[in-house]
Amino acid sequence: MEKGVNRRDFVKSAAAVSLGSVLISGSNLFAAGSDSIRVAVVGCGGRGTGALGDFLNAAKHMNMQVEVVGLADYFMGRAKGAAQKYGISEDLCIEGPLAYKDIMKTNADIVILATPPIFRPVHFEAAVNAGKHVFMEKPVAVDLPGIRQIIAAGKIASEKKLSVIAGTQRRHQQQYVETYNAIQAGAIGKIRAANVWWCGGKLWYQKRNPGEDDASYLIRNWVSFAEMSGDHIVEQHIHNIDVANWFIGRTPKEANGFGGRARRQTGNQFDFFSIDFDYGDDVKVHSMCRQIDGCYTRVSENFVGTDGSTWGSGPDSQGYANNVTYAKMQGYVGNPYVQEHVDLLKSIVGGKAVNVSEDVAASNATAIMGRISAYTGNLVRWKDIMENEKSPYYNMAMSPGPLDFETGSVKAPADDVAPVPGK
Repeated sequence: MEKGVNRRDFVKSAAAVSLGSVLISGSNLFAAGSDSIRVAVVGCGGRGTGALGDFLNAAKHMNMQVEVVGLADYFMGRAKGAAQKYGISEDLCIEGPLAYKDIMKTNADIVILATPPIFRPVHFEAAVNAGKHVFMEKPVAVDLPGIRQIIAAGKIASEKKLSVIAGTQRRHQQQYVETYNAIQAGAIGKIRAANVWWCGGKLWYQKRNPGEDDASYLIRNWVSFAEMSGDHIVEQHIHNIDVANWFIGRTPKEANGFGGRARRQTGNQFDFFSIDFDYGDDVKVHSMCRQIDGCYTRVSENFVGTDGSTWGSGPDSQGYANNVTYAKMQGYVGNPYVQEHVDLLKSIVGGKAVNVSEDVAASNATAIMGRISAYTGNLVRWKDIMENEKSPYYNMAMSPGPLDFETGSVKAPADDVAPVPGK
């Protein structure tokens, strides 16, 4: 499965070459004799390349110097594309399904994990075992065994005092942080209900190339297959579900929903989901997500309390029903995608590790619970996905799995064949 670059040569290059340095003054907080922080990227597609740019911008705000010490992707072209964009030597690019292992052998202080979500649990575990601080994109798993792998690795990260930040950027966005603080101060009373939406258009799709193997085809089209992305309720709508869990302060007890396909002819994902989440204590949340062109779009959250309501990003023009004093966010850089990296760097510089792995895993599992309900047509309980080992859902795993890509045993699911509720 390895293609192109010799992995041993890469490790030698990564140890020998110092490059990608940006900005002003350095810091000796990370390694003896070093005046900069070192970062490596696993997954150099659009999100990974963008995350590296956000990290470099965060370093500017922190007046820190950065060295990029490795760029890994399944496809060499993507790794080189990131290198070219940021003026990094292509000697530090490596490809293939095992490239992440060599990234963990570099002297990187921080690793950015931005591959398709199927690989996140394996890559996160490897990063933690290697003693790296981590920024990992959401979602962090596509199935429940992956969720438990994230949680287990996250506990080890805590023991090692490693910082872990995830790409749930609303938790780093001024409007959302201040809305959360206002709700905690009683701005709308006690939350009784909410609606959360991610309704937008369809995403990209790439046709299979002549003679292309299943592994390459799935990776290039990861947003079309639930085995790779978790379906869009997990991959995209997790943002809004995460806000619901965050503001309410817990995960739901059960999910009951439906979904289906209306337009897609590729992959096996649904076009739409509608899920009722029951959080207990008479708190209900309706979750809706859709990827269909030409339809009404809405990406937001609305919370109804005993004394009023608010959007996730703040109140409407009438303000909060209760006039309360709440904490304002300090030091916001104006871009939540950059702020999450600023918060990561601050936690490392300040010596106070921040680890959000359990929170993002919980929101990820909530989305999976909704997906399972829609796919099966059944009511699904939290205890059956996370506590009851005898439940048929507890060990429900996607196939192919991440290690199949390492062994070369990948078989792609059929296109245009989706789950049928009730069967």
